[in-house]
Amino acid sequence: MIADYSLYLQVGDHVYHKRYMRWGMGVVVEERRSELPGGFCYVRIDFQDGKIRVFDNNYKSVNCCYYAGIEKIEERYIHIEEAPQPKRKVKKMLPG
Repeated sequence: MIADYSLYLQVGDHVYHKRYMRWGMGVVVEERRSELPGGFCYVRIDFQDGKIRVFDNNYKSVNCCYYAGIEKIEERYIHIEEAPQPKRKVKKMLPG
């Protein structure tokens, strides 16, 4: 069977929405493809605001999540954001 779609996102991809930055970074948690010609192809994305949103994942479709504003975040930027921050030394003051 020949698929009539082209995938944009895969499970584990980190993304953000260009118009809704308040959603925060998202991670693709599920990808589904129809086996029927002309069927749907979608992804579920878990955003930092706590909501899971569903988008069309067919790059050939005018409704693809790419055209809707979903952008992939490159791996090199993900690791920078998750890098541990240096700890500050805290001085404890004794009373009196």
